[in-house]
Amino acid sequence: MPDLFIDGSWRSAADGGTRGVINPFDATVFRHVDEATAADAEAAVLAARWAFDQGTWPATPVAERAAVLDRVADLLQRDKEEIAHVETLDTGKTLVESRIDVDDVTAVFRYYAQQALVPVDRTVDVGQANVRSRVVHHPVGVCSLIAPWNYPLLQIAWKVAPALAAGNTMVLKPSEVTPLSTVHLVKLLEEVGLPHGVVNLVLGPGSAVGATLTEHPAVDLVSFTGGLSTGRAIIRSTAETVKRACVELGGKNPNIVFADVDLDVAADVVATGVFLHAGQVCSAGTRLIVEESVADELVAAVVEKARRVRLGNGLDPASESGPLVSEQHRDKVEGWVARGLAEGAELLTGGRRPEGADLQRGYFYEPTVFDHCDRTMDIVQAETFGPILTVERFRTEEEAVLLGNDTSYGLAGGVQTRDVERGERVANALRHGTVWINDFGPYVPQAEWGGQRMSGNGRELGPAGLHEYLETKHIWQNTTPAAPGWFKG
Repeated sequence: MPDLFIDGSWRSAADGGTRGVINPFDATVFRHVDEATAADAEAAVLAARWAFDQGTWPATPVAERAAVLDRVADLLQRDKEEIAHVETLDTGKTLVESRIDVDDVTAVFRYYAQQALVPVDRTVDVGQANVRSRVVHHPVGVCSLIAPWNYPLLQIAWKVAPALAAGNTMVLKPSEVTPLSTVHLVKLLEEVGLPHGVVNLVLGPGSAVGATLTEHPAVDLVSFTGGLSTGRAIIRSTAETVKRACVELGGKNPNIVFADVDLDVAADVVATGVFLHAGQVCSAGTRLIVEESVADELVAAVVEKARRVRLGNGLDPASESGPLVSEQHRDKVEGWVARGLAEGAELLTGGRRPEGADLQRGYFYEPTVFDHCDRTMDIVQAETFGPILTVERFRTEEEAVLLGNDTSYGLAGGVQTRDVERGERVANALRHGTVWINDFGPYVPQAEWGGQRMSGNGRELGPAGLHEYLETKHIWQNTTPAAPGWFKG
């Protein structure tokens, strides 16, 4: 079956091109998918344009749109094991993580099925009895939705669910590295009976289809999650047509630990926050900023946990962490480790490929901890997007906040302390879009997600995640029209 979905039908690429999908556990190609051309992307955009301008979906009653989202949620649960299996093959993450992802995606569709029904229009009292003034909302139009490789199903769902709830049409582009769960999601969207052209899917690298999806005048909004350099290029590409661009561009996230915590608990929170999914998480707590008096003890505990992480096949229940997603990405992670060593950071554990015979074919890398780091180091400032933890020390609360904000990013951060008031002070002082107190990583569909500064703009999830896909319009109605009489001639 072809893998591109355009104007309600599955089709092959215009030039017949395909790409192999690689299992990062053993570097084998386990499937080939069609790879779109610019012509395919153009056809997808135009199909979405027609479906918005002349189709029925934007005018479909909101209760019907909400019912469609609920039905998608039902189908996700029906196919949960199949989707989780393919997500693990595609990304390398453990099957436990993939199952959680499917549940989280289901919750996102459920949430926006409900949120779509919440009134957002309002009447404005202008103090004139003969004027009816209303603020109303309409769908933005055609949306290009571009997702990353680390959480392919989750990240595309954060975009698709609110875009559909608002009445938009769209073109989806998952990462060319991990496309398969998005293909399955589009099959479910087809199954629920969306009109032709409402949802379209193109696969392939940004070099082939990206310009069409971001620059085309028929596109009204681009939502992108991924790296900073690509995000900057997308913002520039949307400027010519002045279309809306919502981008989430990663982070360099501090996890601040004060001396009054339970160090065993804190060590577990730190290790989970940085090493989950082999550190390939935009909100990973890659910067441990710890009070000096307990630093040695806490770092020793984190190092011990890092050494005990069970690497392996994501399909093996015994595995706690899988491989990095690709050979190219592992090369980047190794480059960052080399940079940290050159800068004088002290390597306490990891910093190499594992030696186990069963891990040699895949793209594995050991959980890595660098101690005695400082804010001038690239390894501290750059998003390494791998299982790398850097350690910095502080003496005062003010210094901890200063270090936590000393980054060009601003996606997420954490603070661990028994002092409730201090936790609130630090959380409020940190310039990050999400801050956890005595935790690191949880999210819910009801609460907004997004970054500050170079972590991007706009928000996903929560009510704001729906509003990103709505246009606001003011309608002024004079109920007793009369000549203004401004000009006397």
